[in-house]
Amino acid sequence: MPDSSRSPPPRVLRVAVPTPLRRLFDYRPCREAPPGGWQPGIRVRVPFGRRQMVAIVMECRDDSDLALADLKPVDAWLDAAPLPEDWFWLCRFTARYYQHPLGDTLHQALPVLLRQGRSLAGRIREQWLVTPSGQAVDAARLKRAPRQAELLTMLRQHPHGLPTQAVLAQSFTREQLQSLVGKGLVERQEAPLTAAGLPASGNLLAEPALPLNREQAAALAAIHERLDAFHPCLLHGVTGSGKTEVYLQLIEAVVDRGRQALLLVPEIGLTPQTLARFRQRFRVPVVALHSGLTDNERLDAWEAVASGRAPIVIGTRSAIFTPLARPGVIIVDEEHDGSFKQHEGLRYHARDLAVARAHHHGIPLVLGSATPSLESLHHASRGDYRHLRLTRRASRHAPARLELVDLRGRPRQGGLIPPVIEAIRETLDAGHQVLVFINRRGFAPTLACHACGWLADCDHCDARMTLHRQPPMLACHHCDKRRPVPDACPACGSADLRPLGSGTERTEETLAALFPQVPVHRIDRDSTRRRDAFETVLNDVRRGGPCLLVGTQMLAKGHHLPHVTLVVVVNADSGLYASDFRALEHSAQLLVQVAGRAGRSSHPGRVLVQTLHDDDPHLRLLAQQGYDALAEHLLAERRAAGLPPFRFLALLRLESPREEAALALAAGAASALREWLKERELRVDCLGPVPAPMERRQNRYHLQLMLASDRRSQLHEACSRLTTWMEATPGARRARWSLDIDPQTLG
Repeated sequence: MPDSSRSPPPRVLRVAVPTPLRRLFDYRPCREAPPGGWQPGIRVRVPFGRRQMVAIVMECRDDSDLALADLKPVDAWLDAAPLPEDWFWLCRFTARYYQHPLGDTLHQALPVLLRQGRSLAGRIREQWLVTPSGQAVDAARLKRAPRQAELLTMLRQHPHGLPTQAVLAQSFTREQLQSLVGKGLVERQEAPLTAAGLPASGNLLAEPALPLNREQAAALAAIHERLDAFHPCLLHGVTGSGKTEVYLQLIEAVVDRGRQALLLVPEIGLTPQTLARFRQRFRVPVVALHSGLTDNERLDAWEAVASGRAPIVIGTRSAIFTPLARPGVIIVDEEHDGSFKQHEGLRYHARDLAVARAHHHGIPLVLGSATPSLESLHHASRGDYRHLRLTRRASRHAPARLELVDLRGRPRQGGLIPPVIEAIRETLDAGHQVLVFINRRGFAPTLACHACGWLADCDHCDARMTLHRQPPMLACHHCDKRRPVPDACPACGSADLRPLGSGTERTEETLAALFPQVPVHRIDRDSTRRRDAFETVLNDVRRGGPCLLVGTQMLAKGHHLPHVTLVVVVNADSGLYASDFRALEHSAQLLVQVAGRAGRSSHPGRVLVQTLHDDDPHLRLLAQQGYDALAEHLLAERRAAGLPPFRFLALLRLESPREEAALALAAGAASALREWLKERELRVDCLGPVPAPMERRQNRYHLQLMLASDRRSQLHEACSRLTTWMEATPGARRARWSLDIDPQTLG
């Protein structure tokens, strides 16, 4: 950012305000300027309508389209210096690429407290250190003050200092601390709250690195070849092949060069185990950024990274917006995972922003996965990414193959058939653990009347309500509407109401009855609402001993469960015949990931996949030849059909409480865009409008308009025209609409 401290003060500040409006607003500077002068990137507080809002200066100018006298002055500046430049660049790029209002993009990319006007500085804590005189003095000289002598002895055991709270927790007092300060034996210091007490001194490692096998060493050497340049690599390794050890040793090299590393993980559930492993390995600060932090904790971590005090950052999707003082590498673990895509508001994809950011900084990028996305495999096949393979597990056991088990015509208990139940029994009798995967929360997918066929539908959505037993209720997982379980059928009055299908609660109940002597742990969004509940269960499981794990996809992603030797997939059919063209890719990735939890230690694993379609060619290809063969087949299908990654897509989503209004608006937008495309002779297809896969949700009607093109630049040009038309159309103001660039789902 330019240094404007020596230039004449600007007469107009163009600021970005967090609103849906795609424009900047002009204000006059306030009487007092920031110490470094007015510059882009400084937060200001401005009057906006009847409210005061925190905005960000984007331009400093001498003129405006409005008379200067008509401009309101900003109320105050909030920052003495601009926000970090790399963060500022990333926000501008994100707003431009995803066609999102700049003011809202900047707002979403900031920690909550900075959005509210809080100072950029991280919180400070008071701590106490022994002085050189205090280290040299004989504590026996304090025999008249025995508690001071004890306090001095305790502080000597902590050469990097102890915070006040830790001292007071040992029943010492501030008066005793001040007495030692007065004698010159102890001194008071203020240190940042985050990353304090973990100084980078001496050896970088707290424990030695693990030896690498030949494939791991080759992959690491390939990444090391260009540590000072943009170098995108796809680290394609089977589950349990030691990708994390490659990350650790790569980060060691980066931090040793005085640079910072950013590691993105897909789920908050992976963060504790990843953090623990990294903090165990390194002596430098490792900070976390995820939605489970308090607002204060998040700002502290953000500031520690932006200042350069924290060399290693581990976070979920939103951590991509963390400014780095000295960027050295960006790693995206499980790069295929759908949770890297934001599906509301600012619809960015953290993996794709990681690519753009690494290119901007000129640093290596590592995308790791056992089941890479088809987009990443396509880039690797074209030579855009370096394709690094890890084909062997660290345990030396081959990855477990999928065994398809035909469900047709067989009785089920909690969704499980007798041969599978017997396999579970044999595994438990051998002293091992079993993971039962069922990607559906609740007791059953719905409740039905056996007399008349009534089904428990949601009043607000085109969806069935899920039956829950803990506590008893019917719940819609789309709009969160809940209602009591009826005593009788609302349609015919029959009391013969039965659950249809199985969810995690029903399978848990069945297994607890079948194996009463074995602990059963259920892992889903309902059972892990309490903070640290997920990690507590996993810690119990990792201690060993026979047990049953029943869970959703929360269990499928990256967790090391060394004692699990059998994985059972209750129903593999949900993604085989869905309307979304990506559904089969996502289902295959999920199956392979959950299968990868089996046999990760000293015992080989087994994976049983229950299905009603064991003759499906895609499922058979996955089971017999693995994910790579299926991915190659799917890429050929996508090429023939003209679908991503061979074409680029954007999706206009509209919703309104009135179906006719939504249809009229969508049809008008499609007609206007087609006319414009014809005039400009752009090669962009405009498809629709069509109802969304779930047309009615939360009592609102949802429609979609799809844009497709072989050229990304032409697609973005058409999207820009479409948003301009929508903003100028009065009917669009009475509906909700959003533009999704590179949509990952069509729902």
